[in-house]
Amino acid sequence: MGVTVKVPATSANMGSGYDSIGIALDLYNVITMEESDHIDISDVRDDNIPKDENNLIYQCAKKVYDICGKPLTGLKIVEDCAIPQTRGLGSSSACTVAGILGANALLGDPLSQENIIDLAASIEGHPDNSTPAILGGFCVALLEYGKVWSVRVPMNGTVDFITFIPDFELSTEKARAALPQKVAHHDAVFNLARAALLAGSLTTGKLENVGVAVGDCLHQPYRFDLIPGGRDVVHAAKCMGALGAFISGAGPSIIAVVDSADKTYLSRAQMYCEQNFPHWTPIRLTCDEVGATVTRF
Repeated sequence: MGVTVKVPATSANMGSGYDSIGIALDLYNVITMEESDHIDISDVRDDNIPKDENNLIYQCAKKVYDICGKPLTGLKIVEDCAIPQTRGLGSSSACTVAGILGANALLGDPLSQENIIDLAASIEGHPDNSTPAILGGFCVALLEYGKVWSVRVPMNGTVDFITFIPDFELSTEKARAALPQKVAHHDAVFNLARAALLAGSLTTGKLENVGVAVGDCLHQPYRFDLIPGGRDVVHAAKCMGALGAFISGAGPSIIAVVDSADKTYLSRAQMYCEQNFPHWTPIRLTCDEVGATVTRF
């Protein structure tokens, strides 16, 4: 028996919700897994991925086997990863979730969804990518003492997420290293108010609040210096009519929240980038409401 795991991309933080707010997007990694007597890892896109025990999907799968007390001699893993790596769209989280869900399915589902959510967040160190990757939709989550406390918030109002993806990478480690160890009290209050406003606005459909609600003092001001052209892309996205724009995850991708009724926004953004930001490619994504899925074969 083998399994196919499909995991959506995610955008974490969404501006003000640092390490606590995230949303699943309709861009996917598709991973097939089968038990084997050795490690056999391949990639259909010819990406440069580890093909030994250092592979993240394999490591997460082995952790499940270890937790369940089952020996693992090897796995055959085939990766088809459309989520670009180190671009702030949850590529590592998608691999973590795929490894956990795939191994759990191969073992006959000994772990509950709650167990899986907790394990994925513990491996990642924070739940803002892994939780929406598993549950789908817009999620607010926190990790405390190894347990994730979360709510999947239903969105009211139809928006698209125009995602500006640059042709350069930014590692999460480097992006986190740029952050200060301490922040001013008024900066914490600034973000607390806006994160609450963001969740409330997306729930009630008060989309006119999004531009203010994605404001941030905790991480974006420090990370923009690591993203050449990032501030300009955010400014241009707003000038073209976006409801709001922010760094996706740790960056460097930028996401503009756009009313779905604006059918020409993407073409305007593509034209603008061709003329002014040739290193950036905008694509249209929508919220994935399903989350990760597992199919047995």
